[in-house]
Amino acid sequence: MEWQQLEYFQALAKHQNFTKAADELALTQSALSRSIAKLEEEFGVPLFERKIRGVALNKYGEILLPYVNRVIQEITQAKQEIKDMDDPFTGTISLAFIHTLGSSFVPDLIGVFREKYPGIQFQLTQDSTRKIMNLLEAGKIDLGLCSPNEQMKNKYIEAVPAIDEQLYLIVPKKHRLADMKEVELKEVANEPFVSYKHESGIREVIENLCQKAGFKPNVTFEGVGDATIAGFVAANFGVALIPFIPGLDMSKISILTVSEPRCQRVIQMVWRTDRYMSPAVIHFKKFVEQSHSLVK
Repeated sequence: MEWQQLEYFQALAKHQNFTKAADELALTQSALSRSIAKLEEEFGVPLFERKIRGVALNKYGEILLPYVNRVIQEITQAKQEIKDMDDPFTGTISLAFIHTLGSSFVPDLIGVFREKYPGIQFQLTQDSTRKIMNLLEAGKIDLGLCSPNEQMKNKYIEAVPAIDEQLYLIVPKKHRLADMKEVELKEVANEPFVSYKHESGIREVIENLCQKAGFKPNVTFEGVGDATIAGFVAANFGVALIPFIPGLDMSKISILTVSEPRCQRVIQMVWRTDRYMSPAVIHFKKFVEQSHSLVK
């Protein structure tokens, strides 16, 4: 049995069509057909059910496919580990982060990191906490920066504090508190709130802070992005708690510091403990942890 036979089997199982699989593999259909026939001969059973417009795995092929996937995954990982060992200062890190970190924090963080490791590249994804955790659980990213959440209780997921992000109260420019610099959160207990949708981890943080202040927020509008939240506050839909946003238009809103309770959220860095972590990812992970300890 040859390595290529397993790759050919995997490709045909995926496409269920000799023409499409052969195109992906840069083979002729006859060469692919001969390879599959030889593999079936070695196992002593047919692996596919031939149909007019393609093929489908039969019961024997369905048994074989998970094993082939694991073998190919393991060998691919071994190749990557050997490559990384040969040159630990190159590679690509797949990083996902919540929307509020995209305007300055993540670009600044990566900029400083790449001064030390210029050969390391990044694949970046910006999304909600829930979607970041789904990507992590599926093994599609190396690291995530997101709000604390229930999915972090997965035994294969580890999390450490990465950023202490302060939250501010924003109010319309003509609001009764607009000229204040600092207020207690309870002062807006009876105000309508503009808040984030529940899929965003910050929504739970805000509700917990309001609870500490002795009230449940009356949410009249839900949004996703920080700029959207700020825009609806500017349009007099209510008040909101948001992180600091560089470049925020202050012509129609006022931003106030909250003295009580202390309004902040801890952004967590998350990763899977049961997956290979390349030297590039290890370097960046340590860099983020050290950056957080220095800030504290």
